[in-house]
Amino acid sequence: MTASQYPRLIATDLDGTLVRSDGTVSDRTLTAVRSAQRAGSVFVMVTARPPRWLHDLTDLVGAHGVAIVANGAILYDVPRRQAIRTRLIDPAIALDVAQAIRAAIPDVQFAIERPDRYGQEPVYLNRWPKPADTLIAAVEELVAEPAAKLLVRHPSLQADELLALVSPLVGQRVTASHSGGHGLVEISASGVSKAAMLADFAASQGISAAETIAFGDSVNDLPMLAWAGTSYGMANAHPEVLAVVDRTAPANDEDGVAAVLEELFQPVK
Repeated sequence: MTASQYPRLIATDLDGTLVRSDGTVSDRTLTAVRSAQRAGSVFVMVTARPPRWLHDLTDLVGAHGVAIVANGAILYDVPRRQAIRTRLIDPAIALDVAQAIRAAIPDVQFAIERPDRYGQEPVYLNRWPKPADTLIAAVEELVAEPAAKLLVRHPSLQADELLALVSPLVGQRVTASHSGGHGLVEISASGVSKAAMLADFAASQGISAAETIAFGDSVNDLPMLAWAGTSYGMANAHPEVLAVVDRTAPANDEDGVAAVLEELFQPVK
């Protein structure tokens, strides 16, 4: 393959896609990403993760230094640990949405991700260690400032079930999706998606959708996969993803992204 045939932009989700189930990125994947970067392709991580969960992945970022985080709400400079661009939920809308959800689904628990801080209700079932500066407060205080994401957790419902309940409650006021977390729905500002921020980033690099390949595994990846010229769903992906992607890559635990990149970019050394 000649340089002109390489995808100019490689966009990939992290958890369930690039990252293995044990939370690691394999040496094989790191080597494949660096090979693609040496060939001239721009590689960008596009994830639901908050900014603080990107700092251990700086080696993957590349010369441009940025990642798209919080489901597209934040364009983040990873080495500088600084938000470049944000699209946040208006506090009044966030409160209205939270109250509507709680009235209809009383057992829900709320948390928020701001560009620089995490917060949660006291009852929120946190599946990961909380940052030292976590704001523990009622939802009214949590959403008093603009947030990148409003997290809605239910102790017994599956993510698909919870999303089906939440979506008609919030309408078009916000964007509701999920990234595969058990009983977790993630709410962003209206119009925010991985695809929207990725399209802006691509335009800043002079790259079109047709020159882009994207990898994903969950419902929140669907807009990005639809935007990219060529889409790959992981073998372990959500059925909705596998139903619409152009191609299927091996599972994340089989280094599926690396396998595709190795095929596309060989014999780049």
